[in-house]
Amino acid sequence: MPDIARIGVIATLVIACLVCAGASFANRARVLANTASHNAEPAWQTTSASKRHLDRSGQKRIGKASFYAKTFAGKTMADGTRMDPHGANAASRTLPLGTTAKVTNLETGQSAVVTIEDRGPYADNRIVDLSPSTAQKIGISKTKGVAKVAVTPIAVPQLDDSIKAGVVARVTSTDE
Repeated sequence: MPDIARIGVIATLVIACLVCAGASFANRARVLANTASHNAEPAWQTTSASKRHLDRSGQKRIGKASFYAKTFAGKTMADGTRMDPHGANAASRTLPLGTTAKVTNLETGQSAVVTIEDRGPYADNRIVDLSPSTAQKIGISKTKGVAKVAVTPIAVPQLDDSIKAGVVARVTSTDE
């Protein structure tokens, strides 16, 4: 009987500790769980009344692109990695984290392949934020800062951890 009493006391203490940790512990655990997987939706997406769904279709989209400001260099992105201003990283509000996509500047015809590692852009009418070096590579100047682009997914992570080939990959594989 004394062993059962000790287990009850220990269980009560554990529960009390968890209750004392409060909502911040639960929120921190939820945020960590959301960013741990490339299929995760960030907390702002799951709690918003006007919730946007992630687009796993692999279809091309056209819109405006901008690039990360210098102040974001080294900051943690949604997937947990650090923003590398010289890397091929990008942010999208609707493509799943881990998506590989070709971004083409429709004004210059220049393109680059990026990986979606962050959420954003948060400016209206923009579909992708690019690292400064990728933006420069496709002809987005610092003075203009924004360009009309086509974002064509190459590989899109699915909820079941499979990868769906985007439009570019499907066209290429059928041509061979």
